[in-house]
Amino acid sequence: MQSQDVAPRPAPSSGAVVDVEQAEAALVEHYPRLVRLAYLTLPPSLGRNRRVLTAHALTQRALPRGRAAGDASVIPTQQSGEGRDGDPGYAFVRLQVVRMALEAGLPLKRWAWPKRSQLPPFLPQVWGLRLFPRSGGADELTLDQRLSALSGPARAAYVLRALDKLADPRLRQVLTAAGVEDPAAALKEASAVEARDALLDSPEFDPCSLQARPTDLMRRRQHMKAALVATAAVAVCGALLALPGDGWGPDGAAAPSYAQNPAAEAALDPARVQRVAPAAWETSARTDFSVWPARGGLVDDSALLRRALAVWARPGDSVHVAGTPGTPTGAPPGPPQLLYAGIVDQARVVLFYDGLRVVRYAEAKDGTSGTALDFARVDGAKGAEASAVLLGRADGNVRYLTAPWVTRAAERDLLKPSAGAMDLTLSADGSTSPLAGPPASGACTSWNVLQVEDASGSRLLTDLGELIPAHLTAGRPAAPREAAGAENLREWAPIACSLASARSQGVRTVNAWGYARQPLPDGSGSAAWVCTRADTWRGVGTRVMAQFRTPGGTYGAVVAQAENSPACGSRDPQVLAGVLWKSGAGAWYLLAAGGKGTASVEATGGVRGSAAGPLLTVRTTQGSRAELKGTLTDGRHITGLH
Repeated sequence: MQSQDVAPRPAPSSGAVVDVEQAEAALVEHYPRLVRLAYLTLPPSLGRNRRVLTAHALTQRALPRGRAAGDASVIPTQQSGEGRDGDPGYAFVRLQVVRMALEAGLPLKRWAWPKRSQLPPFLPQVWGLRLFPRSGGADELTLDQRLSALSGPARAAYVLRALDKLADPRLRQVLTAAGVEDPAAALKEASAVEARDALLDSPEFDPCSLQARPTDLMRRRQHMKAALVATAAVAVCGALLALPGDGWGPDGAAAPSYAQNPAAEAALDPARVQRVAPAAWETSARTDFSVWPARGGLVDDSALLRRALAVWARPGDSVHVAGTPGTPTGAPPGPPQLLYAGIVDQARVVLFYDGLRVVRYAEAKDGTSGTALDFARVDGAKGAEASAVLLGRADGNVRYLTAPWVTRAAERDLLKPSAGAMDLTLSADGSTSPLAGPPASGACTSWNVLQVEDASGSRLLTDLGELIPAHLTAGRPAAPREAAGAENLREWAPIACSLASARSQGVRTVNAWGYARQPLPDGSGSAAWVCTRADTWRGVGTRVMAQFRTPGGTYGAVVAQAENSPACGSRDPQVLAGVLWKSGAGAWYLLAAGGKGTASVEATGGVRGSAAGPLLTVRTTQGSRAELKGTLTDGRHITGLH
């Protein structure tokens, strides 16, 4: 961890006066934000459990001392302003939180008393539990890694800029008041990290929404019964005996064992891991993960499998655990099926399947640092949905392990439907050569997908930041087709970049349906209406988007969307959406379109009009707002997506 010295607290200048009651009111009102600010500013080297407790402790110690009437603290006048920052009480407690969080990151000096912030918090304490925020997706992990490389003042600058929207002049004032010697350097260092304001509000960085895991129950009970010296000697001797020559314990980065349960122990025994025969899929009626054979160069490495199973059951504080939304991250219910064990780039990777989830364990080749555990739901997967699993990501590239029935793998750019597919090398164990992943951020100039072929045809799969790539289809929701056909590729090309909105959402399939074409009122041709629906593995959380593309347009524009809606799906394929469109002559129109089952469309509100059939065109003015209602041929009414 990099660090910068934090100077002693400057003497307060004349400014707003804050009494205890005012500061307490601000602390109570903004407590979750202040704790999040402290958690993000504290050095990651403390570990997630201690960072959570320290963040709460520092926030609770931010009040001025004393409760007597008339007690007050003075804060610099530059802390005043508009919004939340204009509250002197909030500005005061925020300054205290930042100052103490920066002090907590300072190295201990050999001949000096440590500051209170540098010591483990006395309160709050939660006995018998380890607490840590819920894991986010790939974007949150990347941001956390980049923040961990910053110095404490730079992290504080980045977080204040993102959470409190402070401009740089105000940021310099806050950092100076917090004791930072070189605020300009901290701001420059923070600016090197891409602004991802929305991610800082995610559960990954929320120390008020926590997961709990038990500490070592057996050892804790023994410590209560045994003398301190004797227990310490036993622990030291046991640790020395457990360390082999390369410095690893038998369970690697796993937390200490806390249960003696026969079923749980069987699930952690590498000798009981299930292995499917290499040719089992050829005679099975199933095309899912249950018929995948165990592949990879390390399938017989019992020590690696033991570490992977132990970390799965008891991930330690240093293990980064991530899962698709709605995926349980608990221990295996029994001996899981081994899909893969081998070296991928600079990591040892193990893939398991337990009937509900695919689990990926990864550790560095030269040790157990940076251990990661990823979970993905795959219940009901078959065919295309069980054709590939992510092996690893590196330098913007991805590698997949393909199903044993896959005969060819290729890379294709969805934005270039006529460019053809570029073959990927399939190794003997079914892993692909690296292919460029979709853009994680910035301009969308390409969207590369994996094309796999088997005896039944070609399928397209796209990486959305998770273990299982999403299956792309096209056509009417009741009977979608594979997106690999020439016509379907042309339909996907203008809307491919909209897939970025489905990242890290546990998406199972995405279908694109061109449900209408509408003549434009200025005679310039026909516009295309396309509905995309992203269905998830957990059933809820579906995303529906209506996109509109004019003749000659490169990309479709998202004009309406909805979540957890049956629209554009197999249960209810009907959809209705509208857009304000400006003609080449400068006239404004409301254009709306429904599917073929729409008998009439009506607009109310700021724009009024109706039309028989699924298409509506009404002359209007810029900025008008309308409500759409459609009547289906069976008499049922639907409303427009918003």
